[in-house]
Amino acid sequence: MTVYTSGEQYSVWVGLIYVFNLIVGTGALALPAVFSRAGWLLGSGVVLILAFISFMTVTFVVETMASANAILTWRKSQQRKRVGVPQDSDSAIGPESEAMQALGDAGQSNSDSEDTPLVDRGSLTSRYYAIDERIELGEMASIFFNKFGVTLFYVCLAVYLYGDLSIYGTVIAKSVADVSCTYVPENFTCNTTIPDTELCWPNYNINRLDAYRIFLTGFILMLGPFAFFNVQKTKYLQMFTSLMRWMSFSIMIIYAIRKIVVDGPEGTPKESNLKGLPGLFGVCVYSFMCHHSLPALIAPISNKSKLYKSLSLDFILISCFYLLLAITGVFAFRELDDLYTLDFVPRNCSTSQNILLTLMEYFLALFPVFTLSTSFPVIAITLRNNLQSLFLREDQTQEYCLCLRKLVFPVLAVIPPYLIAMSTTNLSVLVSITGSYAGAGIQYLIPTFLVLNARRQTSQIIGQGVMNEYSSPFANIAWIIFMVIWSVFCMLLVSINFIETHMSSGISDIRSWVSDTQITT
Repeated sequence: MTVYTSGEQYSVWVGLIYVFNLIVGTGALALPAVFSRAGWLLGSGVVLILAFISFMTVTFVVETMASANAILTWRKSQQRKRVGVPQDSDSAIGPESEAMQALGDAGQSNSDSEDTPLVDRGSLTSRYYAIDERIELGEMASIFFNKFGVTLFYVCLAVYLYGDLSIYGTVIAKSVADVSCTYVPENFTCNTTIPDTELCWPNYNINRLDAYRIFLTGFILMLGPFAFFNVQKTKYLQMFTSLMRWMSFSIMIIYAIRKIVVDGPEGTPKESNLKGLPGLFGVCVYSFMCHHSLPALIAPISNKSKLYKSLSLDFILISCFYLLLAITGVFAFRELDDLYTLDFVPRNCSTSQNILLTLMEYFLALFPVFTLSTSFPVIAITLRNNLQSLFLREDQTQEYCLCLRKLVFPVLAVIPPYLIAMSTTNLSVLVSITGSYAGAGIQYLIPTFLVLNARRQTSQIIGQGVMNEYSSPFANIAWIIFMVIWSVFCMLLVSINFIETHMSSGISDIRSWVSDTQITT
C-alpha cells in the first residue's frame, strides 16, 4: 500500500487523462471491424450501453477502495488500543473532526471486540472512508474475499493477462508482417485484405502466415527475456506512448473523414446484424477495461469531491471517441481488417505520389509496434508476479527453489501467449474471448462481489451510521443482481456464437474432406 504526500498528487483532470489513455488502447484498434459486422446503428447502441455498464462497475471499484481504506484504518486503530498508543499519536486517523471524535469514543467503549460497530446511529462522515492509500485490486480481494474467492480472482486476472499478451504479440507481428510483405497478387484490388496464404515476398516461398510467425518468434525472443527481470515504466515512457497514441488516433479519424469527403464513402455497412453482436460484445468489454489499474490512477488525485461526475464525463468522451473512430472507419473503407491500422498500409495501388501521405500510412501501420512493445514486458512481469501469488504462499516465497521463482514462472508467463498467438492471427476472436470471459470477470463480476462484501463488512465493523462519501450511485441491490445476470448473458452469448461458428466450420471441413476423397476414389 502507498500513502501519497501532497507532492505526489495531481489534479482530477490529470487523473482523467490517465484513465482516458489507459482505456483507449488495443481494443480500439479491433473495434471498427466488429462494429461493421454488427451494423452501425446496432453497434452504436451497444457501445453506449456497455460504456454505461463499465462506468457502473468503476463506481463499484471506487466505493470498494474507500471501504478497504476504512477497514484498514479501523484495524490500525484497534491495534493501537491494544498496545496502549494514544489515538492522537498517529496522524493517519487523528480526530480531525467531531465525527472522527465520535468514532474514536465509540471504538474505545468496546475495544476488545473487533466485530463491534463504531457508530450505530446518525449520519456521520469521517476520514475512515478517505482514499488516501493505494490499495490494489488483489489486496481488496484479500480483505473482502475468502481464500477461495482470492484464488478465483488471481485465476481470472492471470487468464486476462494471458489474453492481453497474446493480443499484443498478434498485433505487433501482424503489423510488421503486413508492412514488410511486398508481394501483391495480380487480382488484388485496393482496400481489400490480402489472404494469409498469399506469398510474402516474390522470390521466396514464404507466405504471409509464415512471415507472421517468423516475426512473432523474433519479437518474443527480443522482449520475452524481460520477464526474468524487474522493469518499471518511467514518466517519459508514458509521455511518449501517450503522445504516439493521441497522434495516431487523430490521424486515423482525420484520414477517414478526408477519404469520405474527397473520395466518397466506399463502405456500405448494414444498420444492424445480430450475428455480429457477440464479437462486438467481447471487443467492447475489452475496450472499456481499466478496473484492474484504477487504484493506481485514482488514489493520487488530490481533490476527489466530484470524482464520479468527472469519471462520467471521461466515459462520455471515450464513448464519443470510439463511435467517431468506428463510424468513420466503416464508411471510409470497403473492407476492414481485424486490426484497424492495417487498413492504412500502402498497397501500391494509389495514384498519389505524396511522400508525406505515404509516410503517414507507414506510421499508422507501425503504430502498434511502437506503443505495445513498451507495455509487453511490464504486463509479462505483472503476470509472472500474479502466478507466483496464485501458486506460492506469500509468507514463504523466499523458501521456494530459486529455479522455480526465477525461471519457471517467467517461462510460464511468456510461452503460453506465444503459442496462442502462433496458432491464430484472428485478432477479433482473441479480443472477443479475452473480453467476454476473463474481461467480464474483472470488469463485471469481481467489482460487483467486491462492493457487495465491502458493504456487508463495513456495515458490521464501522457501523451503518458512518456515511461513505464514495458510495456508488448504483447502491440498490437490484443493480448487483442485474450485473450478475448481465455477466452471465454476455458469456453465454459469446459461447453460443463461438460453438456455432466452430461447429459449422468443422462440418464444412468434413464435407470438403469427404468430397475430395470421393473425387480421388
